[in-house]
Amino acid sequence: MDAEGERLGRLATKVAGLLQGKHRPDYSRHQLSDDFVIVVNAAKVGVSGNKMSQKLYYRHSGYMGGMRTRTLEEMLTRFPERVIELAVKGMLPRNRLGRRMLRRLKVYTAATHPHEAQVRIGMGKAKQAPAAPAPAPARRRRRAVREETAAEEEAPQAVVEAEAVEEAIPEEEAPEATVAETEETAVDESPEGEPAAEEAAEGEQDEESETK
Repeated sequence: MDAEGERLGRLATKVAGLLQGKHRPDYSRHQLSDDFVIVVNAAKVGVSGNKMSQKLYYRHSGYMGGMRTRTLEEMLTRFPERVIELAVKGMLPRNRLGRRMLRRLKVYTAATHPHEAQVRIGMGKAKQAPAAPAPAPARRRRRAVREETAAEEEAPQAVVEAEAVEEAIPEEEAPEATVAETEETAVDESPEGEPAAEEAAEGEQDEESETK
């Protein structure tokens, strides 16, 4: 509640009613309301008539002759929060319930207060799903389609070329392998072939000598 331009008595009446929970449908005089009240601009509260100089606030030190008095004007200058707190306190029950209600009153001199999160609880915006990305322009979409089709056409050609290269490598190495194999067989057969020829020549000579 903003106290700027409000009359002290009328403001205190509204605050006391809210602290007691008289605005709630489940109000009961013996139950504590769940509502807190925040009052700002307490230094700018107004009064009627000459109350600024005529209304007095008393306090006592507890010693003989310890009575101290302050006018409403002095209180608004030095302790503006106490002016509203004392006005509301006089309108609440004089018991433990009233004292608990008074603790739910927060009064501040300036127009700001540190309870912004509590005031706006539950009033935040609900989480929204992330927005879908904006569609790309027609030119970009056409270009992307062309690039995709070109990549698809190049992929089979690259695969065919790779297979052709793999097939060509063994064919080129095959003649060298066959030449090496023929040389090895020739080397292996030559030593074995010479004794066979010598044995055949000796056999022919023996046959000729026998015939003679």
